[in-house]
Amino acid sequence: MNHPTTPTPSPLTHFDAEGQAHMVDVAAKASTHRVAVAEGRITMEPATLALIQSGSAKKGDVLGIARIAGIQGAKKTSDLIPLCHPIALTRVAVEFEVEAAANSVLCRTTAECTGQTGVEMEALTACSVALLTIYDMCKAVDRGMTMGGVRLMEKRGGKSGHFVATSHANAAD
Repeated sequence: MNHPTTPTPSPLTHFDAEGQAHMVDVAAKASTHRVAVAEGRITMEPATLALIQSGSAKKGDVLGIARIAGIQGAKKTSDLIPLCHPIALTRVAVEFEVEAAANSVLCRTTAECTGQTGVEMEALTACSVALLTIYDMCKAVDRGMTMGGVRLMEKRGGKSGHFVATSHANAAD
C-alpha cells in the first residue's frame, strides 16, 4: 500500500518543501542592524605588487579603483545572485593591506544595513569584485595572478546571532 509522503523541509533556506528554489520570505523577521565582514587575497609577481604600490600602473590607482568597484559590487549583489534580496545598504567599506612578504594584497570588506536579512553576500561580493578589479587592472603585466581565500570573517545581527570565522580557514586559498 502506498502512503502519501509529506515532503521534508530542506535545511537550505532557498528551497521550499518540494525542493523548488525560491526567495526566502523575510517579512516576519525583525529589522535589526546587520554587519558582515569578508576577506580574500590576490597573489602576484613581486614586480606587479611594486607597480601597485608605486601607483605607476598604466591604468592608474589600482587600489583606489578596486575600492570603488568593490563598493559598486556590494550595491549590485541582488542583480548578480538570483535569490538575494535587494538591500538598502547603510555602509560599505573596502580596505586593502599590502602583504609584501607574500607578494599579495589582502582585501577586507564590511557591509552594513538595518533590515530583515543579512549582508553577508554583499560583503563577499564586494571582496570578489575588488579582487577581480585588481586582476583586470594588472593583467597586462601579470596574467598569473591568483585570487583566493574569499570568505566570511564575521557576521552580526539577526536571529542567527554573531559569527566569527575560525582561524583554520586562513590557510585556505
